[in-house]
Amino acid sequence: MKFDFTWLEDFLALAATGNFTRAAEDRHSSQPAFSRRIRALEEWIGAPLVDRSTQPARLTEVGEWFRAVAQELVARTTRLPGEAKQVAEASAGTLRIASTHTLAFTFLPKWLRGLESTLALGPVELTSDVMARCEAQMREGKVHFVLAHSHPLVQGALETDAYQSAVIGRDRLVAVSKPSSGSKPVHRLEKKPAQGSVPVLAYSEESGMGRVVRSVLGRKLEAIPGHVIFTAHLASVLRSMALDGRGIAWLPHTLIEEDLALKRLVPAAEDAWGVDLEIRLYRQREAIGRAAEAFWHAAN
Repeated sequence: MKFDFTWLEDFLALAATGNFTRAAEDRHSSQPAFSRRIRALEEWIGAPLVDRSTQPARLTEVGEWFRAVAQELVARTTRLPGEAKQVAEASAGTLRIASTHTLAFTFLPKWLRGLESTLALGPVELTSDVMARCEAQMREGKVHFVLAHSHPLVQGALETDAYQSAVIGRDRLVAVSKPSSGSKPVHRLEKKPAQGSVPVLAYSEESGMGRVVRSVLGRKLEAIPGHVIFTAHLASVLRSMALDGRGIAWLPHTLIEEDLALKRLVPAAEDAWGVDLEIRLYRQREAIGRAAEAFWHAAN
C-alpha cells in the first residue's frame, strides 16, 4: 500500500479531538472518507492506532508512540522549504535574522557594526516581530538566527535540544513612569499607593517581555493594588503610553536609556522590581551554511 502524507495530519487531528466527526470537519472531509484514511494508515503501520471502543476515542500504545513520530514528520516537512532556501543561499552569503522589535532598533545595529571589525558581512535579511513569531520563523527554517531577550526562569520554544544559543549582551527591565513637576514618578509601585490602585501598562501573551514579567514578577504584582489599563505587543508602544503619563511600564534599559538620562521617564519602583535580562542569539543545532556558521563563530 502506498503511503499518503495527508494521513499524518488526519491522525493528528483525531488524536487532538478523540472524535471522528469533529476531526473530519477540521480536515474538511466527510466522516466515511476520513475513517477510511485512518484505517489505511493503520494497515500501513500494521497495528491499531485508535481504540474505537471508548468515547472519546483513545490512542492505543502504538498510537501514542506514533503521535510523536507524526508530529516530528509534519514539523520536519514544514521546515523543508526554509532549509532548502538556506542551502541555496549558503554560497551567496545572505544571513537571515529574526529579531524582536526592541532589539532590532536598539541593540542590533551597534552589535553588527562591532562584528564587522572581525567579519566581512554579506547581505543581511532582517525580520522584526514579536517573540512568538520569531520562534515560528526559526521552527520553520526561514531564518538562520533569532535575536531576543531571555531569562533563566522563562523556557521558550527555542529552549530545547534542537537549538543552541549564546549570550551576546545584557539588559534590564525597569519599572518606569512619567515624572511629575517635582521629578518624582506620577505613578509608583507601593504596597499601599497613595493614589489607590496603580495603573499598569502590560505586555500581551505573544510578547517575550510579557513572558518574563509574568514569570518573574507575577506573584509580586498580585500583592500590589494595581490594574491593567492598556496591553500591547511592543515595548515601544508601552513606552509611548508611559511618556504620556498613563501608567507604569516595564521597559528594557536599552530602549529608554536616553529617556532616563533626560528625565522623560523615571524609575517607579525600587531596584528589586527590576529584572536582569540576557540578550541571546539562537540557531538550529544542525548545519546552517558556511556564511551563517562563520557569523555564529564571530558572534561568540
